Amino acid sequence: MPLDELPGRALATRRAAADITRAAVLGSYGVAGFEAGLRERLHAALVGRTPGIRITFREGHLSIRLTLRVTVGLPVAEVARQVDSAVRYAIRRALGLEVDELRIRIGGLEASPGTQPPADPVQRGVHSSDLADSGTDVA
Repeated sequence: MPLDELPGRALATRRAAADITRAAVLGSYGVAGFEAGLRERLHAALVGRTPGIRITFREGHLSIRLTLRVTVGLPVAEVARQVDSAVRYAIRRALGLEVDELRIRIGGLEASPGTQPPADPVQRGVHSSDLADSGTDVA
């Protein structure tokens, strides 16, 4: 039996990309959920999409914008890097597309039940110049 591929094409909808993105983001360590203002939550409820995720397909380019809540006490930059990697991998694997632009905005921090908020950085002996002096590049 020949294994020739049939000619044709597949169409990925914005909703499919949003569902894949949502699953990848919520499966990432340190993500407490999506963040959105009242207006965006209302609009998302009316049009049936997840608040905090914006997917744009334009001229063959895929752009994703995320607004997330991160668990208190975790390094925000590392959580963002993990989300970036997970989303790009999931989209590539499921849709065969490359993400041209992925913007991650941290809209807030959320304490997990049963955890104490982190101590004041000054009480821990950490000063604002410590990160700059370490050579770490965090945006």
